[in-house]
Amino acid sequence: MITSVFRKSTPLNYSLVVILILVFFFLFQFQEPSWMSSSFLAFQKMSLLCFIFASFFLINFIVKKNGLSKDNGYAIFFYLLFILFFPTIFNNANVVYANFFVLLALRRLISLQSLKASKEKIFDASFWILIASLFQFWSILFLILVFISIIFHVSRDYRNWVLPFIALMAVAVIFLLISLIFHINAIEFFQKRAVVDFNINYFKNNYENGALSIYVAVALFFVVSMLMTFSNRPQIVHSSYKKIVACFFIAAFVFIISPDKSNDLLLFSIAPLTMMAASYVEYVQQKLNSEIVFYTLIACSLFAFFTQL
Repeated sequence: MITSVFRKSTPLNYSLVVILILVFFFLFQFQEPSWMSSSFLAFQKMSLLCFIFASFFLINFIVKKNGLSKDNGYAIFFYLLFILFFPTIFNNANVVYANFFVLLALRRLISLQSLKASKEKIFDASFWILIASLFQFWSILFLILVFISIIFHVSRDYRNWVLPFIALMAVAVIFLLISLIFHINAIEFFQKRAVVDFNINYFKNNYENGALSIYVAVALFFVVSMLMTFSNRPQIVHSSYKKIVACFFIAAFVFIISPDKSNDLLLFSIAPLTMMAASYVEYVQQKLNSEIVFYTLIACSLFAFFTQL
């Protein structure tokens, strides 16, 4: 039944996902309603919600525009389910903002396979990743994905290798101007953020630990399924799926080395995992198998969400 609802992209699909986002977002926010008495905090919550909506539709655009998914609503539904594993994401503005800019970069890098305006796409992707690093420093590691994309498509032109460094200079100039205007100590800003911390003993309760454990098991299932069926997929999307898998592992590494660790940081891994999950459901021939995947994920995500409220 679930697969039949999201098998085709319709206004009903999008309306349902939008309503569910609003319901779960405000369910979490109403735990601490103090933000409603402050116009600044209320504005911050609304801007956060806008970025979350933008991320949903950006993922939908990426999979449709680049032929990674057929005309269905699987991607946005999976993205919602995976976010519910870690509801504290709804309170972590920096991670949400950084993830949105990483998605903008991923959009440009996946479309690089067309070989149209490749230099602009490389510069844009590098620029957005560096902007993301201002919100969550170790998201700068997604620059590795830029160089992987260059190797796949446009490695012969040496100018493409220089473009990420030009983007770095552009972002550095913008940041220095902002730091001068708002009296930000640039050195101290990066000293606090450019820290490596492998400690994962951050759990507040067993439910966070459980949510992480279930998410890791689900992620392994879809990643292994992707790798095992990779050769059977159309040749034209091979490079795109390689970049998606690489993006997932970079996101996992960002989580592992980041200081002030929390499950929120796994948001960076949700977009590539969503694309792999949507691809898996399309690839599976037996309807029963896809229904089992959907209902299992729905049960796990709802359990993780409500136990962490």
